[in-house]
Amino acid sequence: MLSKHVQEMVQNGEEPPPPYKILINKYTQNVPSASCSLPIIDFGLLSSPTKQKQELQRLRSALSCWGCFVAINYGTSSSLLDKVRQVAREFFEQPMEQKKIISKGVEEFEGYGADPVPEEGQSLDWSDRLFLDVSEDTRKPSLWPENPSSLRDAVEEYSAKMREATNLISKAIAKSLDLEENCFLNQFGEQALLQVRFNYYPFYGSGYIIILQDDVERLQVHHDGKWFTISTISHALLVLMGDQMDIMTNGIFKSPVHRVLANSKRERISVAMFYTPEPNKEIGPEQSLVNEEQPRYYADTHWKYYQRGMRAIHVAKDITVVARLLESRALNKIKPIDAN
Repeated sequence: MLSKHVQEMVQNGEEPPPPYKILINKYTQNVPSASCSLPIIDFGLLSSPTKQKQELQRLRSALSCWGCFVAINYGTSSSLLDKVRQVAREFFEQPMEQKKIISKGVEEFEGYGADPVPEEGQSLDWSDRLFLDVSEDTRKPSLWPENPSSLRDAVEEYSAKMREATNLISKAIAKSLDLEENCFLNQFGEQALLQVRFNYYPFYGSGYIIILQDDVERLQVHHDGKWFTISTISHALLVLMGDQMDIMTNGIFKSPVHRVLANSKRERISVAMFYTPEPNKEIGPEQSLVNEEQPRYYADTHWKYYQRGMRAIHVAKDITVVARLLESRALNKIKPIDAN
């Protein structure tokens, strides 16, 4: 278990140790990148009788192509967004001894530190996180920092607004697919979890996720074999589909691979809100989205796939192809190919 945090190593001028060295795969290799402005979805237009249909079509196109979009006019004030970004920065600017009070182990999610490493030899992100479960029934008050003193109220107010936003987003996604508007909300369940993660990326030479970014443009999305740097818009939210929505939409809407690059001159702070199904809730593709051309996909959305540079939905599709091939062989009495 590592005893130091990323921010601490940066302050001491230390080089990243081996666990922070990234294994090369098709998502981490040095593929050429370009700047990109994602589709902007105006949630104010979704209540307009004359413009709703067009905006829903734009949402469907964005999620089918990119798996993410930029949301504006979603009902949260700019002053609250500024407050949340400010308390995040104030937390990471505290002395290390103060932050370490709520440190977590490598195998734990909640608290202050780095991502868990479930298997030996897997890499860590060059960042520190404060990860909190904000759902009232599952939160752990002992892991909520006392300082800055305004953090607790800011997080609770922001969480309430993001709960409203997840309702808007879930209904809009359903409508864009011509489904009953509450179908995805029903799959997530009444006790769906909200978890917030404050991210610190040091300057140096990953349900769906709602991300509040600062103005350091270093987040990239992998699309068509290339990395695209996402342009930031003040007080807008970046919404990325997760594996759960990929499964619920039966692969129609994509769960994009994304990363954050280190900046040689500036730190980066972001606040990610995770919307996930309630514990032990079984999810699956909406039945009307399953047909011969788009067969049902299954997946175990385990963290280990992401850490290996793999996506759970991709594994699910491979398993489904094999299952259908075996079924076909059984029905048609096709002999298996001789491995020799």
